[in-house]
Amino acid sequence: MTIEARIRELGNRHRTLDETIQQETRRLTADPTHLRELKQRKLKLKEEITSLEARTH
Repeated sequence: MTIEARIRELGNRHRTLDETIQQETRRLTADPTHLRELKQRKLKLKEEITSLEARTH
């Protein structure tokens, strides 16, 4: 897999997680622990994307 393809894949996962987080925050019974875990996963994806993008320049 090329770096560009990996970046696209991670970007898709990042967007999906963002949508999931938004849905969770709208729920009245949202679990704060679960939300924190989702946000941490999203941040890790963003960090990996940024790192890969830096390698392509």
